[in-house]
Amino acid sequence: MKHFVPAIKMILFMTVLLGIGYPLLVTGIGKTLFPRQASGGLIKKSDVVVGADLLGQKFEGAGYFWGRPSGVDYNPMPSGGTNLGQASEALKKAYDERLSKLKSAHPDMQMDPPQDLLFASGSGLDPHISPEAAEYQIERVAKARSLDATEVKKIVNDATSSRQLGLLGEPRVNVFALNMALDKIQGIE
Repeated sequence: MKHFVPAIKMILFMTVLLGIGYPLLVTGIGKTLFPRQASGGLIKKSDVVVGADLLGQKFEGAGYFWGRPSGVDYNPMPSGGTNLGQASEALKKAYDERLSKLKSAHPDMQMDPPQDLLFASGSGLDPHISPEAAEYQIERVAKARSLDATEVKKIVNDATSSRQLGLLGEPRVNVFALNMALDKIQGIE
């Protein structure tokens, strides 16, 4: 019994410290130093949230760039990959379906689609594609929006981010920001 009371006190103290104090501290620091990221990178138009540039979203229309496939259908709550192994029949079937969809949407392309358009990311919510994946889709998007392909290519180039600090990561294109830039030049709100 003499150990019971100190144990209960310690549980209560640690619960308050680590369950309330620490999360409030980290949230406060995050909102102070990185306010946009701490709020989820939400993008608003006329005070209405239209998306987030930190999370992948489903774009399926011909006039939009498509992001990486998602193993969780872009649902942020159970974010995660599919955990399918290389020998998985389900992975092979998903790959074949994605390849068929991309090839039928891009009949003029002589090369196979880039891998990031065929395989889901580990989180299922990756907001970026490679510049090669964006370039693969330029003709389809330009045609669907009745734009010149060179104009769309310029928008893709403007939306391409280089390596962080010149050496971390790979060049990437934020799909949401790219699609919103296309909507903006066409006056779509």
